[in-house]
Amino acid sequence: MLFSAVTPRITATATANPSLLHHSSYLPAISLPFSSSFSKPLRPSSRLRICAIDAAQPFDYESQLQTQYLKSTSLKIAIIGFGNFGQFLGKAFVRHDHTLLLHSRSDYSHIARQLNARFYTDIHDLCEQHPDVVLICTSILSTETVLKSIPFQRLKRSTLFVDVLSVKEFPRNLFFKYLPQDFDILCTHPMFGPESGKDSWVGLPFVYDKVRLGDDDEERVTRVGRFLDIFAKEGCRMVEMSCAEHDRYAAGSQFVTHTMGRVLERFGVESSPINTKGYETLLDLVENTKGDSFELYYGLFMYNKNSLEQLERLDMAFEAIKKDLFGQLHQVYRKQLFGNSEEEKRTLRSVQKFLPNGAHVEPPKES
Repeated sequence: MLFSAVTPRITATATANPSLLHHSSYLPAISLPFSSSFSKPLRPSSRLRICAIDAAQPFDYESQLQTQYLKSTSLKIAIIGFGNFGQFLGKAFVRHDHTLLLHSRSDYSHIARQLNARFYTDIHDLCEQHPDVVLICTSILSTETVLKSIPFQRLKRSTLFVDVLSVKEFPRNLFFKYLPQDFDILCTHPMFGPESGKDSWVGLPFVYDKVRLGDDDEERVTRVGRFLDIFAKEGCRMVEMSCAEHDRYAAGSQFVTHTMGRVLERFGVESSPINTKGYETLLDLVENTKGDSFELYYGLFMYNKNSLEQLERLDMAFEAIKKDLFGQLHQVYRKQLFGNSEEEKRTLRSVQKFLPNGAHVEPPKES
């Protein structure tokens, strides 16, 4: 049927120009038997149908829309300091379809590949990727050194800088000192870690302070919201408060918690066959704090001006309890050493006041 449609056209063309019949470049050398089928016209009911295997399907369109949506809501997040806590947060960022750019003193490229992320040994190369967010995830003690090493001129002027340190006034002041004026600043503290948040983040507090934002730019405001949404969607209890408020509360909770955990670890608490619930709580406290480095604990003390006061209060409270215990023990020892002789003397003096002429009264004899 296909040749019946094509051959009349070839024949008509050849009749009009017979020379075409002598050029093989125009007509292929095909020998076909003549039959009456060539003279029959196409049936009016026959129609040419073209079926393309790559035609757009409804699910393709939905997939394209989903891809466009993810691109519009996805953030390019650079994590500087990819240790245990950085890896802990990075896994959550990947779960929410954000792009990760990583840099650290140690080589974590093998872990980066597992997260489908890029690891940069040179921080200049990372900054040239123009991340939307730069997350400072270093130790408290090394934060200033790391900040001074960042080539800010290679970043976009509207870059958002975020920290996740356990103290807040200290990194805020460093950001003010080193960051260009055009950069946005968000100070945060996820008040949990790889151990306490290994199963779920639901109900765990996430403290944040929008220190400096380009409020006149809707895109920059939206970007901060998208970053905070990562933690909100994980179920965190979002708490907005100033850096000063955070440090005041944290000194009374986090620093005291770490201090008691370290004291109990030094004390050597161990599980026993007759553990009470209260004792189990103490064991859990030691378990949650012993994994943190002394560098972190020292940072909580050194870079939170409220911590020294809390340490002094702890010391005073401990001394007061010792005084109560030893004071009570002293009274017990006095009774054991002197018996009731002092009490008898006091009674005797009271009786003599009522006797005439101050008559002498013999003490009672032991029976």
